Amino acid sequence: MTIESSPPAKEVLEAQRVHWDVNFSRKPEMFGGDASAPALEAANLFRHEGKTNLLELGGGQGRDTLYFGREDFQVTVVDYSQAGVEAITAKVEAAGLRERITPVRHDVREPLPFETGVFDCCYSHMLFCMALTMPQLERLSDETCRVLKPGGLHVYTVRHTGDAHYGKGIHRGEDMYEVGGFIVHFFSAEKVRQLARGCEIVSIGEFEEGGLPRKLLRVTMRKNVRA
Repeated sequence: MTIESSPPAKEVLEAQRVHWDVNFSRKPEMFGGDASAPALEAANLFRHEGKTNLLELGGGQGRDTLYFGREDFQVTVVDYSQAGVEAITAKVEAAGLRERITPVRHDVREPLPFETGVFDCCYSHMLFCMALTMPQLERLSDETCRVLKPGGLHVYTVRHTGDAHYGKGIHRGEDMYEVGGFIVHFFSAEKVRQLARGCEIVSIGEFEEGGLPRKLLRVTMRKNVRA
């Protein structure tokens, strides 16, 4: 069941940028160095359909970004953390992937800085379950759809309301809870459908990750050909 409440305080959500910067600076391999399982599956799907021009939202410290670059995708990766973008840039340089990976610092609460219909596919791992309100998520979903080519694929993952942390910690409005200083926006299948504007939902699958384990949804959508 979705818990509704008054909108979260803006200053609380804004503080997350600093929190992520501090953690990325202190923990250079916060999420490990290997590509995530969702990235491996997304890459297989994108390759199968011949989609190579990839937009990654919320690249973090670049573990999936570097994998996509090494797998011959042309990657534009966006993150709002300066420390995260600097970490990705350094890894790209060290790996000799400057021609394949372009890091961009950008706040996804603002319109994406790209032309309409330029990317074959979009990928994000837990970006949509950050400290973003539903109106912000709706705008981001619309923007993601806008920058995809007709028929383009969008794969994203989010923690869902069956996760052990849902309803725990400090309630920050809507379905957001703060645990250990990190705010997570938990998703239901209904919320996924609500955000699928301009796109067809191809699949919604459940999986687990990490030691808790975190419980997530893997969402695959396709931009309508006539959009």
